[in-house]
Amino acid sequence: MKKMNVVAFVTLIISFLLLSQVLAELSSSSNNETSSVSQTNDENQTAAFKRTYHHRPRINCGHACARRCSKTSRKKVCHRACGSCCAKCQCVPPGTSGNTASCPCYASIRTHGNKLKCP
Repeated sequence: MKKMNVVAFVTLIISFLLLSQVLAELSSSSNNETSSVSQTNDENQTAAFKRTYHHRPRINCGHACARRCSKTSRKKVCHRACGSCCAKCQCVPPGTSGNTASCPCYASIRTHGNKLKCP
C-alpha cells in the first residue's frame, strides 16, 4: 500500500511538471504574439512620427504681425487680419507689404468677398 502511494505521488508530480511546461509554452507563444503586435504598434507609431507634414514651425505671430503692420494707418485692423492669417499659416511675409511669394498660404487666404484677407 505504501509503495502504491509513492507511485501515485510520483505520477502526480510528473503530471504537474508536464502541465506547468505546457502552460509555460502557451504563455510564451502568446507573449510572442503580443510582442509582435506590440512591435507592429511601435513600428506604426514610428512611421507616423517620421511622416513629413509640411507645416512650418510655430512662430510668434504677435511680433511678426507688429513688424508687418508697423507702417499701416489702420493698425488694429491690420493686426487682427494678420493675426488670424498667421495663426492659420504659421508664417508672415517679411517687410511691411508684398513679398507674399515667401508665404503662399498667407497670400492665398481670401475673404467672403473674394478679396485678399491678409495684409
